[in-house]
Amino acid sequence: MTITQLEYVLSLNTFRNFAKAAKNCYVTQPTLSMQVKKLEEELGVILFDRSKKPVLPTDIGQKIIDQAKIAISEVEKINELVRSQKDELSGVLRIGIIPTLSQYLLPLFLSRFMIKYPSVELVLEEALSDEIAFKLNNDLLDVGIIVTPFPGNNLVGAPMFYESFVGYINRDHPLSSKSVLEVKDLKVNEMWLLKEGHCFRNQMINICGENSKKEARLKFESGSLSTLMTMVEQQSGYTLLPELATINLSKQQADRIRPFSFPAPQREISMVAHRSYIKRKLIGLLRNEIMENLPERFKKQTAEKVVKWAN
Repeated sequence: MTITQLEYVLSLNTFRNFAKAAKNCYVTQPTLSMQVKKLEEELGVILFDRSKKPVLPTDIGQKIIDQAKIAISEVEKINELVRSQKDELSGVLRIGIIPTLSQYLLPLFLSRFMIKYPSVELVLEEALSDEIAFKLNNDLLDVGIIVTPFPGNNLVGAPMFYESFVGYINRDHPLSSKSVLEVKDLKVNEMWLLKEGHCFRNQMINICGENSKKEARLKFESGSLSTLMTMVEQQSGYTLLPELATINLSKQQADRIRPFSFPAPQREISMVAHRSYIKRKLIGLLRNEIMENLPERFKKQTAEKVVKWAN
């Protein structure tokens, strides 16, 4: 039995498909299949029921998978201890980040982090919150940057910063004449929305409250805030933006921004990991770099709320 074989078994358990599991492990499908079969022969048990589509672990297979997760985690802890003893700032850090944050947050810190820590390899993946949680729970990501609170008993973390929502208004819309928006002004049937699955979409609808019940005559939903902004500019209506999305707007675009009256609706941005996370030093460095490179107004408005990364 080898660590590599256990890693193949865990990958197959996650993807329930030999081809996808092999791709995740950067090996050919025959290689992964042969090693899983070899482990089964050594143990004298069948780990996966290959007659099912997708393949499923057998009862004994599931017990071995659970133990394999512990074994792999303990091996990684040994490697982490060695790196800490040598004071090495190296390794791979796999990061998941939600789409409504990635294009605005990553440019603030990414280049500086790579220059400061040249021996750290960052693997970045843009994904929805549910997918990030799934991958954290299955050791496919080390850390996630998402909006919280987020349901998930196996995830731990802490807020990094808070950002307010603002309105982005078509110039011909009646709300454009207002200097400050009220939540009661919003009507979901006049608002351009993100697609289902985006937590920001749910927040937009929740802000509208009772005004979220009327259906729009024209429905267009996008996975991109930039696309929603274009629809506002060239069509009609309005959308909501998180504050980070406003820091590099043109003057024409900035003229369409309307803040909310106090207290403005806002969202909590957190760094989360599986409760048995290992790469504590690298995650801590990443968190610090993000916090140091936030615009000053974010630092001021979140300083009293933000707590240290969970130990």
